[in-house]
Amino acid sequence: MHIYKPEQEPAVRSLGPENLLLKGATLKNTKKIYGVSVYTGMETKMALNYQGKSQKRSAVEKSINAFLCVYLCILISKAVVCTTLKYVWQSKEGQDEPWYNQKTQKEKDTFMYLKMFTDFLSFMVLFNFIIPVSMYVTVEMQKFFGSFFIKWDNDFFDPEIKEGALVNTSDLNEELGQVEYVFTDKTGTLTQNNMEFIECCIDGFQYRQRDVRSELDGFTVTDGPVHKLQPKAGVEKEELFLRALCLCHTVQVKEAGSEETLGDRLDGMLPKPEEERGFIASSPDEVALVKGAMKYGFTFLGLENKKMKIRNRQNDIEEYSLLHVLNFDPVRRRMSVIVQTRSGETLLFCKGADSSIFPRVRPEEVDRIRLHVERNATEGYRTLCVAYKQLTAEEYMVAETGLQDARLALQDREEKLMAMYNQLETGMSLIGATAVEDRLQEEAAETMEALQGAGMKIWVLTGDKMETAKSTCYACRLFQRGTELLELTVRTLEDGRSKREERLLELLRDYHKRAVQDAPPVRTGVVTRSWCGSQEYGFIIDGATLTLVMNPPRDADASLYRSLFLQICQNCTTVLCCRMAPLQKAQIVKMVKNSKGSPITLSIGDGANDVSMILEAHVGIGIKGKEGRQAVRNSDYAIPKLKHLKKLLLAHGHLYYVRIAHLVQYFFYKNLCFILPQFLYQFFCGYSQQPLYDAAYLTMYNICFTSLPILAYSLLEQHICIEILLDNATLYREIAKNAMLRWRPFLYWTLLGIFQGLMFFFGVRFLFSNPALQDNGQVFGNWSYGTIVFTVLVFTVTLKLALDTRHWTWLNHSAIWGSLAFYVFFSFFWGGIIWPFLKQQRLYFVFANMLSSVSAWLVIIILILLSLLPEILLMVLRKPRGPLSRQTAAVTPLSYKHLKERC
Repeated sequence: MHIYKPEQEPAVRSLGPENLLLKGATLKNTKKIYGVSVYTGMETKMALNYQGKSQKRSAVEKSINAFLCVYLCILISKAVVCTTLKYVWQSKEGQDEPWYNQKTQKEKDTFMYLKMFTDFLSFMVLFNFIIPVSMYVTVEMQKFFGSFFIKWDNDFFDPEIKEGALVNTSDLNEELGQVEYVFTDKTGTLTQNNMEFIECCIDGFQYRQRDVRSELDGFTVTDGPVHKLQPKAGVEKEELFLRALCLCHTVQVKEAGSEETLGDRLDGMLPKPEEERGFIASSPDEVALVKGAMKYGFTFLGLENKKMKIRNRQNDIEEYSLLHVLNFDPVRRRMSVIVQTRSGETLLFCKGADSSIFPRVRPEEVDRIRLHVERNATEGYRTLCVAYKQLTAEEYMVAETGLQDARLALQDREEKLMAMYNQLETGMSLIGATAVEDRLQEEAAETMEALQGAGMKIWVLTGDKMETAKSTCYACRLFQRGTELLELTVRTLEDGRSKREERLLELLRDYHKRAVQDAPPVRTGVVTRSWCGSQEYGFIIDGATLTLVMNPPRDADASLYRSLFLQICQNCTTVLCCRMAPLQKAQIVKMVKNSKGSPITLSIGDGANDVSMILEAHVGIGIKGKEGRQAVRNSDYAIPKLKHLKKLLLAHGHLYYVRIAHLVQYFFYKNLCFILPQFLYQFFCGYSQQPLYDAAYLTMYNICFTSLPILAYSLLEQHICIEILLDNATLYREIAKNAMLRWRPFLYWTLLGIFQGLMFFFGVRFLFSNPALQDNGQVFGNWSYGTIVFTVLVFTVTLKLALDTRHWTWLNHSAIWGSLAFYVFFSFFWGGIIWPFLKQQRLYFVFANMLSSVSAWLVIIILILLSLLPEILLMVLRKPRGPLSRQTAAVTPLSYKHLKERC
């Protein structure tokens, strides 16, 4: 961009990403800007990058579809059987029509196949109520209203940010109870992302903070003193190191409650108190380093008009001209600034990862600091190395020209800038290193331990170095002291004399033999904390090695590498992936998600670099952390802290799954009970498509008579107390792998429906075998028969749900007993008030007349008791004995399959 000003030479400025304000951005630290619109409407980056979230389908939905296919086959089979038997029966002499309405053979053969097809469709319509269409509406209502229980849970409220849990989708509530793999970020997720400067190493000497006030060797400590371990580095090296911390960053100063400029603040020569000074930076590490330098006596005062001002330990103001910022990028893993002192010296300060800085400084300087860096990383601290370089006037002119040309390049700008950065950041002198602590999240270790106790496997995916991430895993109890770590990193690949690819395959086969082939089988199919005393394994891999595994050489078998890698990981208690790029995180999740058995995966993170894996997993959890809201906006659920994940999965997830699984099985069961008597009735009415129930009952059965009780159950049921679920994580395993919606429970519910359907129809037929059923000697007709069957049906399926209910509330009572009362009221109203005004009066006073018969009362009561007898016997037989009977009874509902096996 060329800038023209009156009476001045035109200036050429390069335009890059830092000059582009994207749609949706918010201006901060500036009142106004001047710009020109370059992309609008659908050409904005927000519009171009807009991509709707992929439709995530839960395991429950897949089971529903499978069960639906079975019931469709049952429906078609019933229609085919009735159609076939109808024409077989009519083929017999005298069975077709009454003598006064008999047809000739020609009339019978006319449109024969069309009539058969029409009859088939008629039977399909008659039996179509076996398909629980209303179940989909009830399921959606259950998911929608059920999601509010997460929002309303006060245990999820965080007073620090004054926010609770957030539900972005209600379609995956039950999936929270089926998680098998948890993929978690480290920084901001396992840790607080609240960086605190702990210590530093200057020229090989350690400087560590103490909690007592002191003044040592000229370092005036005003807040949070520093204890310098003897021996110490020289004063010049100390001050150079602290100046580097104050200058090598992109931090901005923000004064709380003040709008005065930097010049106004300097007029009084005294800065605001530290507690009133706020620092704004893209990374919390930079803020921690600036605050750490402040505790050593060097204070960064701010940047204004390309002038950086700092206050040294003598309380003097130092001013530096900021010439260039060589921004941080994940490839270089370092950032640098070029500044000029008042005396005209040009200095380059650089900070970055040890693996990035060490190759660019003298080896003897590395030897003095490497031990401190490795020790700090082992202790779980985040480490950065600091180096500097003094540029001559000629070197700076060459650098200035090269940087300007690279920034103005229209093609390959990034590559040219990278080349210039690498050229400048060589031949530096290593000053020291810093150690910043990112403390663990509250109850992080307890949460991870509970999730592993629930049978979940934890994978930590982080961009940090291996030593720091490994220490965090030990602190979170993901790695135990007895855990044997299988390491697959660049360092292990370079240990051998063979090529990298050969060494990789050799290690994979060795680890596979130890962790998979020689390991005892896991009986439950879930890797737990203890394999009955066998050796536990943890697996560590870095990003570079993962690239080789996912993209091996052309002559290698890609599937072999991935298969060995995946089998090793699946047999380890914890997997640590360090130095991961965001795309690699998503690749890991996708690989596990698509592996054998299609395990349910959950990803949790707090930053923009976690969005890819959050979107890839079956369930994505965002943490409302300090790295923006990208993860929260792209997640399915958002929670304030990691500790809330325990209750979200072990309590809410467990209950959601049990509720909706019972809802699904119950709907198929009650519809089978509903239609089976109608199917059996066709054998006694000449396959004439005569319905057993009145049309009003057919319509109202699923809408009014049986829908509210199961909806209330699916929202409020607590078969186990939440406290017990949280204290006994192993209960989560009992519902793992979609246990309540497998074919065996489905077969149980289906057989129960068939048994009760047969009981309804043939029980009424058998008990009504005596023709004199009323006091006046009259017998019941067709509609009375159907009404009695329907009455037994409604009461039985509703009372079956009452027997399954463990947690009674006033809503459950209202739904169950209210539905039964409404059925009785509706039947009286429909037969006694509505029917007299209709043309047909087949149901006129049928219900009232039925209840006037003692025989009908006995039939209804006896059949309800006989139909529920198997359920009652199961409840009695399963009822535990002893002092813990009340608690254990709540743990095992009738539909549970016990999966828990103890070593």
